[in-house]
Amino acid sequence: MNVRFSYLDRQFADVDDYLEDLRKLVATGDFTLGAAVEEFERRFAALCRAPFAVGVGSGTDAIALTLKALGIGPGDEVITTPMTFIATVGAIAMTGARPVFVDSEDGFVIDPEGIEAAISSRTKAILPVHYTGNVADMPRIMEIAREHGLAVVEDACQSISAEIDGQPVGSWGDAACFSLHPLKNLNVWGDGGVVVTRSTELTEKLRLIRNHGLVGRDEVSIFGGNSRLDSLHAVIGNRLIDQVEWITEQRISNARKLDEALADLGESVLIPRRRQGVKHVFHLYVIRARRRDGLLEYLQEKGIEAKVHYPIPVHLQVAAEHLGYREGDFPVCERDCGTIITLPAHQHLTPEELDYMIDKVHSFHSGKSA
Repeated sequence: MNVRFSYLDRQFADVDDYLEDLRKLVATGDFTLGAAVEEFERRFAALCRAPFAVGVGSGTDAIALTLKALGIGPGDEVITTPMTFIATVGAIAMTGARPVFVDSEDGFVIDPEGIEAAISSRTKAILPVHYTGNVADMPRIMEIAREHGLAVVEDACQSISAEIDGQPVGSWGDAACFSLHPLKNLNVWGDGGVVVTRSTELTEKLRLIRNHGLVGRDEVSIFGGNSRLDSLHAVIGNRLIDQVEWITEQRISNARKLDEALADLGESVLIPRRRQGVKHVFHLYVIRARRRDGLLEYLQEKGIEAKVHYPIPVHLQVAAEHLGYREGDFPVCERDCGTIITLPAHQHLTPEELDYMIDKVHSFHSGKSA
């Protein structure tokens, strides 16, 4: 049996309705911004229970443009975590600001107890990452930000529909940034991103920055760039957005089954703490395995597309050498990068595929892995 990590062939096995939507778009000639993008922005804002959403070219751009719109640039510092995909830190670098790292806690998200020690006179913002679909401790982070007069931008690229105590990501900080990449819980057949915010001023700035600073066709109020959400992608998003609740619940259900089935493996497989009140949406299902590399090889041999997200923490990447961090600076993150493994948990898994994967994880640890 093969258990695929990518589910796109199943998700779009029946493509006719999508193609019909695209035919309608072609007939309008409305290929940049326009009605489809406006509709998607309205619907995405409603999904996040936010008043405003601005579609942009990618999740990376969503973070970088938001930081720029908040006035963050060269000489400034932004606090984040090295336990993330490189795009988080790359977006900070795109503004000219300096990323400052704080170690993660048990659930692969930033440990708020380390944030205050990282604040300096140059700190302008905190950028928590809701990694794997988990949610950082936003009540504590917002408390710290208010005490020190800092902006908060949520990297919510992996956490559409995640919540703490019923309050969704995207409604805590000054803004939240989402990715619509093909393997995200809501995708648009390519790269795309969205920023949600409660600020009218920030919304207006973002709409300018993403579209060359244009006011109308001929007037430019600021120098911006080109990071529009394509109309074609918005059309796909408008059809898929109604499925987000089902997608989310299926992933949560699959993750719950995996948690329960793997709990008896003791120290061999450690399931991260599931914090009470957190709606974890499981963009990635990540656990710790004592014999990670052997388990990874075995599962792949058995046709299970397990992965590692990611084996090298950001602060130890070559790109980060100029920041001056060294091995040992963030021990929780570094431990995790050596032990984490991602198992498929997407919404299109069959019960048989889940059972097969669970059986093979147990077989490896029981010594019956021939």
